[in-house]
Amino acid sequence: MAALPVPLPSVKMAAVEKRRPAVAPAANFTDNGRTLVSQVAAAAESEEDFLRQVGVTEMLRAALLKVLETRPEEPIAFLAHYFENMGLRSPASGGAGEPPGQLLLQQQRLGRALWHLRLAHHSQRTAFNNNVSVAYECLSASGRKKNPGLDGRTYSELLKRVCRDGGAPEEVVAPLLHKIQCRDHEAVPLGIFRAGMLSCFVLLEFVARARALFQLLEDPDLAVADRRVGQAVLDTLEGALGPENQASAPTHYLEAGSRLGPDSLARALDRAVSGRRPSSPMARDEFLEKAAALFIAKVKPVR
Repeated sequence: MAALPVPLPSVKMAAVEKRRPAVAPAANFTDNGRTLVSQVAAAAESEEDFLRQVGVTEMLRAALLKVLETRPEEPIAFLAHYFENMGLRSPASGGAGEPPGQLLLQQQRLGRALWHLRLAHHSQRTAFNNNVSVAYECLSASGRKKNPGLDGRTYSELLKRVCRDGGAPEEVVAPLLHKIQCRDHEAVPLGIFRAGMLSCFVLLEFVARARALFQLLEDPDLAVADRRVGQAVLDTLEGALGPENQASAPTHYLEAGSRLGPDSLARALDRAVSGRRPSSPMARDEFLEKAAALFIAKVKPVR
């Protein structure tokens, strides 16, 4: 009897089909990968948009530019102070009368303006002028809808704070403040504000150099100098500053004081001690007042 045929090829083909890997998952993996990358990119773009919309990007950019402009010795501490002093730019609400926190807010604005003014030395002209403009804007945000800007009262208060924090004696800086202060009700433009701040900072440095000069003249035991010697140095300093009617920028007089070389001082001291006559002592405060008066005489009054 003949054997029945067995369809072996069909059985083998079925087995091969079962073992054949599916192609669809590979296509799905590629689509999922592309989708994941798109989602990550969209999330990153969304985060950047958020930081830009809320002002963080511009704030960080301004902070980094300020670091590059100032180049502080401790950048991290500088940034900490920078962010600590941020804010207070939005005007305070108020009506006809003063709001309860107006005085505190004004003191905060003064402190923030002082911080900006000290960021750069006045010899760094561009950086100093930029900081002066920022300080002016801080103080001009009075919160009043009428007559916006900086008033003379706030301007004069800032001048006093600059001189007081600079360590100069009150009797030394009082004549300068009298010349550059404005009346309380007066509007102070940016040009007057910048000139006043520059005059104060230059005077503080001028007084500091005069104090160092007096230390070279004084008797360490008595803490006084010979009056003839002190007056001779003052006369030489006055000659270095130039004629009384010569108008110039405040920094010019500081540079003139720096050009007071050892040769001119030596000749002045020789003339002072050549007489061998008895002389009364000159105290440091008197020397500083007279030296500051030479500088203040060159400053133009604001009115």
